[in-house]
Amino acid sequence: MSVIEVKGLTKYFGKTHAVDGVSFSVEKGEVFGFLGPNGAGKTTTIRCLMNFLKPTAGQISILGQDAQKNSTEIKNKIGFLSGDVRLYDGWTGDDHIKFLEKLRARESRAAELISKLNFDPKLKFRALSSGNKQKLGLILSLMFEPELMIMDEPTLGLDPLLQNSIYEILEDLKKKGSTIFMSSHNLAEVDRVCDRVGIIKDGKIVAIESISSLKEMRMHAVRVHFNSTYNKNDFNFDGIEVQQEIPEGLIIGVKGDINPLIKKLANYSIKELEISHASLEDIFLEFYSKEKQ
Repeated sequence: MSVIEVKGLTKYFGKTHAVDGVSFSVEKGEVFGFLGPNGAGKTTTIRCLMNFLKPTAGQISILGQDAQKNSTEIKNKIGFLSGDVRLYDGWTGDDHIKFLEKLRARESRAAELISKLNFDPKLKFRALSSGNKQKLGLILSLMFEPELMIMDEPTLGLDPLLQNSIYEILEDLKKKGSTIFMSSHNLAEVDRVCDRVGIIKDGKIVAIESISSLKEMRMHAVRVHFNSTYNKNDFNFDGIEVQQEIPEGLIIGVKGDINPLIKKLANYSIKELEISHASLEDIFLEFYSKEKQ
């Protein structure tokens, strides 16, 4: 079952095409990462999902309902974390939490989350650091264990220990059947918690992949030091590219089969050779490269 279904989502601001024909779906119980460089259209897409912005064109269904026509009903079933948490300056964390508890009239996990995140609810919002503002935003979005979480950069401004606490909370939420849609720049975070990712660039989806399939992509980084002179142009051909010149050698990127490069290197006297798999960051950057335009 698709918890989120987006078809041909388009949002223009005058001549600026912030989101241009985006389509994707998010299945029940999965953690879906939404990735892309700054200005790619991530936040605009999220604002359209939340009905904060009216799409220029396209359709959005959330929990089986029209995201615009049934926006109020949908919001009762989801948790939302903005990428820029802005709340009432004169209210304490407790004030915000009690307001939501009264509004929803449901049991909440606020006390548990306050303890896990080491948050002081007695301070007014204006007195909070950026990290503590993020903590309050997380508590408010997670306190009712929603069917769907929509999160824009959930661990922004948090230290590594607190990031791990958030990952554990999200993993627990997933085990209980909730669905999570999150934008992120933190690739270690994506690697740990996401099942699939959608990669957006210049307002268009360039790939939707499972984390496991991304890791299986055959990309290598080869560092080679030569005993004698070499011609770096020998190492630029199909799927193989010199990425950097280093003392007495090269760093070469390989997409696909590495054997043609090995055969080419056999023509030279090699002092040292190191072959490593590309990191998840390298793979994502490949999607953002000019070749994908």
